[in-house]
This record gives sequence, C-alpha cells and structure tokens, in this order.
Amino acid sequence: MAIKKDTTGKLFTLLTKNSMYQMKVDDLDFLVHTWFGKRTQVFDYSYLNAGRDRGFSGNPYAAGDNRAYSLDTLPQEFPTYGNGDYRESAVRLRYASGASSCEFRYASAEILEGKYSLPGLPAFYALEEDTADTLVITLKDSTGSVYVHLYYGVLEEKDIITRSVTVENKGDSPVYLERIMSTCTDFQYGDFDFISFYGRHAMERLYSRTQVHHGIQSVGSTRGASSHHYNPFVMLAAKDTTETRGECYGFSFLYSGDFLAEAEKDQSGQTRFLMGIHPDNFCYKLESGDSFHAPEAAMVYSADGMEAISHRFHCAIRNNLCRGEYKKARRPVLINNWEGTYFNFTGDKLVEMAKQAKDLGAELFVMDDGWFGKRDSDNSGLGDWIVNEKKLGCSLHDLSRRIHDLGLKFGIWFEPECISEDSGLYRAHPDWAFKVPEKDPVRSRYQLVLDFSRKEVRDHIYKMMCDVLDNAQVEYLKWDFNRSIGDIFSAALPADRQGEAAHKYVLGLYEFLENLNRRYPHMLIEGCSGGGGRFDAGMLYYTPQIWTSDDTDSIERLKIQYGTSFAYPVSTMGAHVSASPNHQTGRAASLATRATVAMAGTFGYELDPAKLSEQEKKEVREQIETFKKYYFLIQDGTYYRLASPYENEEYTVWEFAARDKSEALLGIVSTKLTANNLFTCIRLRGLDPDAMYRIGDKIYLGAALMDAGLPMPVPDAEYQSWNLHLVKES
Repeated sequence: MAIKKDTTGKLFTLLTKNSMYQMKVDDLDFLVHTWFGKRTQVFDYSYLNAGRDRGFSGNPYAAGDNRAYSLDTLPQEFPTYGNGDYRESAVRLRYASGASSCEFRYASAEILEGKYSLPGLPAFYALEEDTADTLVITLKDSTGSVYVHLYYGVLEEKDIITRSVTVENKGDSPVYLERIMSTCTDFQYGDFDFISFYGRHAMERLYSRTQVHHGIQSVGSTRGASSHHYNPFVMLAAKDTTETRGECYGFSFLYSGDFLAEAEKDQSGQTRFLMGIHPDNFCYKLESGDSFHAPEAAMVYSADGMEAISHRFHCAIRNNLCRGEYKKARRPVLINNWEGTYFNFTGDKLVEMAKQAKDLGAELFVMDDGWFGKRDSDNSGLGDWIVNEKKLGCSLHDLSRRIHDLGLKFGIWFEPECISEDSGLYRAHPDWAFKVPEKDPVRSRYQLVLDFSRKEVRDHIYKMMCDVLDNAQVEYLKWDFNRSIGDIFSAALPADRQGEAAHKYVLGLYEFLENLNRRYPHMLIEGCSGGGGRFDAGMLYYTPQIWTSDDTDSIERLKIQYGTSFAYPVSTMGAHVSASPNHQTGRAASLATRATVAMAGTFGYELDPAKLSEQEKKEVREQIETFKKYYFLIQDGTYYRLASPYENEEYTVWEFAARDKSEALLGIVSTKLTANNLFTCIRLRGLDPDAMYRIGDKIYLGAALMDAGLPMPVPDAEYQSWNLHLVKES
C-alpha cells in the first residue's frame, strides 16, 4: 500500500513514486507534521520537531512544566484558532456560547484501499491500474461535540497527494464554521519563493515569483469565482529552483468559488502554507448531526524543478480528473462566429460561414451569443433561453440540420448563471437574482447573477436549456459566465445562514453541470468566464477544456498560455486563430504565427472565413491538417517550456515530446526583431540521448540537442514563427 502505519499506530507515512509525506500523533495526542519531501525509506522524521522555549509562545495545559512544547512553534497537520497557535489557522469555529477557541486531538485512524470521493464536489479519482489509498484521521474537540475527519488520498504512480476535511457536529447545539482550509503544510524551514499567477480580464495567469517574507503572503478571490485575477494554483520553490532543478511544491485547489492560498513565515523562520475557501463572507451553520465537506486540494513535490510539478499535474488532470467521452477522444477543430459577427447575424449568414468553414477543413461550427430572446446587444435577454426564430429566420432545429447537412457538428453558447433585468425571467422572478434587500444591486455587463444555491432556480434554467438542446442536434456547448458575483444575498436563506450562500452557489453550479453531463454524455462542454475567469481544476472535472482568455492576440497569448501551463495541460486550454489586426490589441501577426500559438491548445478559429484571401484559405487548410496530424502528440505528449516569454526577449519556445521519445514538435515564436541579432541556441528536453533525430533534411544526436541545443531560425519578419518536427531515426 501507499500508506504505512508503524507498529505504535501513531506514525503515518504517505508514499508516492518520488515523494513522502509524514505525520505523527505525539504524546499529548496532537497530530504533528514531520516531513514532506523526497521519498526515502520509511523513517521517523519527528526528530526535526525539537521544542524550544520561546517567550510569548504559550503551552498547552497538558504540557505541564514543559515550556519547550508550544503549538505556536510546532508543525501541525490541522492547526486551530484560539489555542495558543498565533499563526493562521486551518479552522475557526464559533460555538453556541460565543467562544471560538477549539482544541482538536487524535481520536482514530483508518487506512482504506482506493481513493476517496466527495459528495457534490470535484475530486481526483483512481484508475483501475493506479495504486491508490486513503488515510482518514479523526480528531475530536476537547468538548466532545465536534469531530474533524482529515482525508488524505495517495495516487502513487501519479506522484500526487490529495487532501480534504469533513467537520461533523455531534453536539446538541449548533456550531458555526467560520474558516476551513482544505490543506495545511508546515515546513520546518522558510527559505522559499512564492510563485503565483495573477492577471485581469483578457490577461490571465501571468507568472509571478516573490520571496516568502516574514508575515503573511497570499492570493485569493472573493469574486464568487476563482477569477481572472489570481489562480487557485500556487508553488513554493527553493530560491535556486529552476525549470529543471531544485526543490518545489505545487498546490492546486479543486474549487471554482472564493479561495485563499497563503504562506506565512513565522518568528522562527518556519513556513506554513494553507489553501481553502476564502473566509470572507463564509460562515456555515452546522446543526446537531450536520457535516460540512471541504473541497479537495492536491499537492505535488519535485526535487527536479518546476517542470516536474507541471508534468505530474498535467498527467493527473488528463487521466484522473477530466471525465467523459472527450477525455481521450480527438476533439473537433471548431470555428466560432463570435469575433466574426458579434451579435450581427442571421441563420443564413451562419450557414454561409459554416459552408466556408467546412471547405477549410473545420469539423464543428459554434453559434455564440445572440441567438435567444431579445439579444442584439449585451444589455438584455439573459435568462430567456428561447430561440429567437425571427432573428435567425428559422428554427434552431432547422439551423442545426443545415449545419449538419454540410458535414459539420453544431455547437451553441449559453450563459446559464446570469440574468438581464430586461428579460421576461427577471420580470417574473426578480427575487431569483442575488440582491441585498433595500439596496440597488451592482451591475456588471448589464447583468445580475442568478441564485444557483436555490433548486427551483437551477431546475427552471435546466429545463429551458434541455428544451433547446433536445430540439436540435448539439454536440458542443460553451458555458460562459461574464461577471464577478456581488451582492451575495439569497432570498431563500435566513439571516444566520447568509454566509453559506456563496458556497452553496458553487455546489449548485456543480450539480447543474453534473446533471448536464449525465443527460448529454456525447456533448463536449467548454467552460468559459469571460475567457479564463474560472480556469481551475474544479471546473475541469465537469468541462474538459476551458476558454483560456478573451484575448486572442497570439503574442499576448504566449504569456497567458505559458502561465497556464504550470498547472494545466494544453488539452484543457481553449485557443483560437482570430483575425489580424487583433480585435483586442490591434496587433498584426501572420496567420502562421496565430496558428502556431493556437496549436499549443485545443485549436480552432474565431473569425469570418469570407474575409480570408485565397492564399490564406490555403494556409488554413494546411494548418488544420497539420494539427490533426500532430493532435495526439500535442494533446497527450509531454510539454516542455524551453524559452520563457518573461525571461527571453527574442524567442518563446515550447516542445511536445512523445512519451516513447519517438518524435517531438517544437513551437517557436520570434518576439523581438533586431538588426544583426544574436546567435541563440535552445536546449531541447525529453529526447533519447543516444538516438538520432531528423529535422527536415538534417540529423542531430539527441544528446547534442539537449546539451548543446538547437540554433534558432533567424527571423526576417516581425513575430515570425516555426513548427519543427523531430523524428527519431530507426
């Protein structure tokens, strides 16, 4: 098994292929953390937790005269609020008395074969061939009324450990859960860098690396979604860690709502990392007998740099998180009409676009926003999911049939979570939107947010969507969400439960998506939130790909997709070739470069094909054939970041290598054009060092390409790009 318990029953060791995580029940029955790092033979690492008397660090009463024993300095698995540990806590409760201090001690442990699952929440799952085990440690509050169940899941070959927490009220009085973190890791040392991914709408997941300083360093979201602004994926890395060397830890939160990820360097130089639901606007009432299940967090350790963190998350997300038919099947090359028409289209115009798209080699035509209700702009119509046949000039069934008659699949856009005030649904049910009583709501994009914590709201929208989908052959659905949530107040909840609304909203969203996937198992769903505003591991459990950003500028996308790749595989990144000059930036780039960048994602087009020249149409046909040819190499191959757009001014370079090292594909984009440019070699990775590889008419030794490098092509035009295919010689 991947989980070991020593003969005393008090030392627990979790083993993955390359890492080891350990905890121990000490003499006072506190659960202390001993080690998370490189895998060794099983050994008791608690010797690292040598106590020391520090002024103003209190001691548990049970410690007696041992002033060296303090929860304020001891590494813990589940630190609590108000019990002498003044660092950030994993849990804060408020009892019926009003007290918030709690003390959890060890009660029991159970090792189970297989990976646990979570009711109503996304979670990594084990495949039949995986070695997977679960450790459940139960802690009991000193009052005997509240129990905490700590879940640890181990996917040994995937090198990943997952965590979750269940809080159970076994007392007679209600308890209020005011803070709950899904994971806490205490490091006995603190010389880390904090790597996070910040951004804004149309510029998401930009790489940031700063030193972990004394005090608290955090990223998070209180926008009701994981957000464009910070991503629920964070790394802690040793100062000298690079892509390929040095120690690094990666943490991913499988949740699509408010989150907090924080690192705290304490008085003695130790570092505590916590990740979970953001405590702002969160308070969950637990009546007697109630339980709360926290979302899952996943942890990966690497002794070989950040690249290994990415590879392990990529593998686990592709194989143990994404589900459904399109987890493995080749996804169709699509064309989306949005940037080609915006709201200005008819059914005939869409069919004409589809004809030309089919001629270019596209396989799926997607009708975006504007097909329903009163929807010729973004200030009305949301919530009225009734086909506007007057605008289309036909029924949706007829439009779908005409698209299919061309030999294309058909897709459609929805934004189920939002509502326009100028809509029939809002006029009938104004209380269905999040709104604070006696206060004007905050608008965003002229829309409000439906209260998805309410079953009657979800059921109504679900029925309307199914009525549309059942009356047309739809193989693809784009699920959008175009604002942050404000005014979180549910008309269906009493005053003392309003702190539950944001979390119950996310649970409602997950239930809706789960039902949709079950009803339409052959339909590909692509997540979207104004682009990448909800690009997180939680959503990938329900939608195997997410629109990476509303910014389709190929040069901007280099940084966006580079940052995204640290946690998420390219198979999850929606990426399209759009018009030039680009609609967001006005930048001009060649069709070849736009395609090179989009091929480092799911690949598709978002433009009006009628505006392409004959030469451009010829290029598009070739691009689509190229992508199909290398589809599985790109989507399932091992991804390497060879030259960063943040560190290399002249080139951004990435590589897809076959797992059997038989071939590789390089993507190269020139990002700075200079006279008399410097000679640049980029070292490749993931090749067989003893094999010869052909690139065009030249042959190279694998070791030479990895150790000495490959000279970069010399650009003769701005933003020039190249795709180079390497084939192993037999």
